Formats: sequence, C-alpha cells, structure tokens
Amino acid sequence: MRKSVITQGFSAPLRGEIKTPPDKSMSHRSLIIGSLTKGKIKISNFLTGADCLATLEILKELGCEIQFIDENTVVLDAKNAYRAPKKELYCGNSGTTMRLMAGLLSAQNFNSTLSGDISLSKRPMKRIIEPLSFMGAAIKSNDGKAPLVIEQANIKGIEYKSPIASAQVKSALLLAGLQTPNGKTTVLEPHLSRDHTERMLKFFGSNVENYNKNGLFAATISQTPLMPKDLNVVGDISSAAFIMIAAAIIKDSDVILKNIGLNPTRTGLIDVMKRMKANIDVLNCDLVSNEEVGDIRIKYSPDMEGCEISGDLIPRLIDEIPVIALLASQAKGETIIKDAGDLKNKESDRIACVERELRKFGVNIQGTEDGFIIEGKNGGNGLFKGDLEVDCYHDHRIAMMGYIAGLISQKPCKINDFEWVETSFPGFLNIFENLKK
Repeated sequence: MRKSVITQGFSAPLRGEIKTPPDKSMSHRSLIIGSLTKGKIKISNFLTGADCLATLEILKELGCEIQFIDENTVVLDAKNAYRAPKKELYCGNSGTTMRLMAGLLSAQNFNSTLSGDISLSKRPMKRIIEPLSFMGAAIKSNDGKAPLVIEQANIKGIEYKSPIASAQVKSALLLAGLQTPNGKTTVLEPHLSRDHTERMLKFFGSNVENYNKNGLFAATISQTPLMPKDLNVVGDISSAAFIMIAAAIIKDSDVILKNIGLNPTRTGLIDVMKRMKANIDVLNCDLVSNEEVGDIRIKYSPDMEGCEISGDLIPRLIDEIPVIALLASQAKGETIIKDAGDLKNKESDRIACVERELRKFGVNIQGTEDGFIIEGKNGGNGLFKGDLEVDCYHDHRIAMMGYIAGLISQKPCKINDFEWVETSFPGFLNIFENLKK
C-alpha cells in the first residue's frame, strides 16, 4: 500500500536518548552464516525490516526452523538445512539477500531460483555471477540480472581480484568457498569493504583470514565446520546516520544514540562529520559478538565546513551518501564526493535521484559520473522553503533523506511512497516524534 508522509516544517529541536534499529547487514548474516553451523542458535536484537525477513523466509524454505521468541529475538535451528526448495526464493527488494544467497546456494546439491521485486530485478548481478562461475557455479540470469537460476555444480576455490570493493561480492565468494573441499578461496579488493562476514565467520569458528597482498586487501577461507553460538546484533550506524545528521542541522538539538555499531569499515560517516567540524562524540565503547559498539552524542553544529570525500572512505559510508549530500548543503563552502560510481547500482541510481530531489529544495548540487559537487548553506541561511513533493524511486534512503530535508523547511513537504522505509528502518517516524517531545 502506497504511503505518503508530510513533514510540518521547522522541526522542534531533537533531544533525548534512543536506540536505533538493529544492524541490517549483521541481521542478514546472522541468519545465513548461522544456518551454516547446522545447529541451534539464538539471535538477539534482530532487525525485522522487510529485507531481513526476506532472508528469513528463504532459509525457512531451505529447511531451517526459525521462530521469534519476542519482537527482536529469533531462534534458528538449522539441523535440517539445506533441502531443495519447492518454489522460487523471493528476495523482495534486498540485494544483500540475493547476492549472499547466490554464494551459499552455488555449493548445494540441488537447483534453485532467486527472484526479486521490480527494483531488485533491475540491479546488476554480473558482479557475483562472474566470479562464482569462475569457481564452477552454474548460474543462468536475465542478461546479468534477476531471476538467477542456480544449478547443481561442483565448485572449487579460486583467487579473485575484484575491480571494486564490495562486501556483497566478497561475502558471496567466502560463503561458497567455506563449503567446498576443493582448495582455498581468496578475494582481493582495491579498498577494504565491510568485514561483517569475516568477523561473524570468525565468531562461529571459521579459519577466514584478512591480510594485505601486493597493495590489495585480501580475505581467504577454506572449508571448516562452524560452531553454533548465540549472537547479539548491534545497532545500525547506517540507520543512525539519519538521526545524527538531523541533530547536526536542526537548531538546539542534542541526541545520544545508544548501542551503535562502530565497526571501522562502517564509521566513515563519523570521520567525515569530524572533518566537517560537527559537534560529535563517541562514548562507552565495547565489543559485542566480535563487533565494536558504543554510544554517539551529536549536537546542533552550525559551523560545519565542506570537505572532499573520496578514495578508501567511500566503501565505509556508501549507504550514507544520500543524507551526507544533505548535510553538505548545510556546511560552509564546497563539498566534493567522488569515487562513488557504484551509487548508480543501488535501489535507485542514487547519483541522479539525490541530485533531482535535493534540487527541489534549492540545493546547489551537481551530479558527476562518480559523485557530487555541493555548494553549502543554500544561498546563505541553510534553510529550505519547502512546499514540495519528494519522490523516493523505491529507495528507502532517498525517502529518509527527503524527510530530514523537510524538517529544516519553512513549509510542509510531502514524501511519497514512504512505505519503502520499512525495508531498513521500522519505527522511523516514531523515533523522530519521541525526540521532538
């Protein structure tokens, strides 16, 4: 059902302490890697967004028993995994589900088909089809896009040099390599992508290793049994980003976000906000289920400055770039974002869509082949006129970016198709209403 949300304009200050949703990347992997233990585990603080529920339903179809014992706690029993599915495995809007499950299923002794919604069916899958095929996988596609038909095959370990830093490509190959007795599998990347897969594999007892090789970032794995262990999912910094940036740009705000994942491959946003001179502090650091975690305090930051965002920073904040572009519009001077061409292959072409929607607010933003050039302070006062409609293009992050922009607009703004936010951030509106009380 299509849902529109109207922001009221000129938000009250955001104040208080909150917990953001569980980490989406970890929630996917807790189920997928947990199923490879072939045992019984409890996953606490699991994200119940639509994307992660797509992964859950696929694993149930493959023979896993999965039950919720409360709203965010699941028990996974994988002793009967994996069996041939009786129907297509529907990934919904989730690229993570499709790409990681392709790696897992390439090593099975049965055929399967992965399908998705209209948005996912347009996204490129050649980046995983090609290296999995080098391993011996038999995958048919619709010209490099879903649906993916995966046929029974004998796979072997390979060394693969990825042209881009992609946690999904790396994870697909490591999940396949973990299951084959035929040699080691090594993935080489030009920059270090998210390492949640390696951390979780180590948590469950695998022999995965990370190291540098000839100036590249390498991850290597071979067949090893995994041991079932209970796991806690940390808070999602990509979801926290919208609250952090809202607090930085809404006058008199002061927010503490609790239990946020601080994995160094995900904290590029914190580095950028510090570089821009935002008022941000990291507190109470700890380690949970082999992942760094802590609290983040962010206050209104009227004196931020533009900067360049490029190179090895990009894989560490790729999902946050839409709302970073909004942040840059409130900083003094120019912000340049480059080396982010993969934004075109997300739920939408985020370069074109972010430029189009922020221009509606009056932001002086120019999309480039691999990013943006943004002139800050929107003509001097940093506030938008509003009285407009935002389209989200089936993309949850565009919808949330538009909502935050509406909070600093003088007149109400309408955000169309806001239901897409449920894929990653259930309760988004409730959190903002509670922070404005």
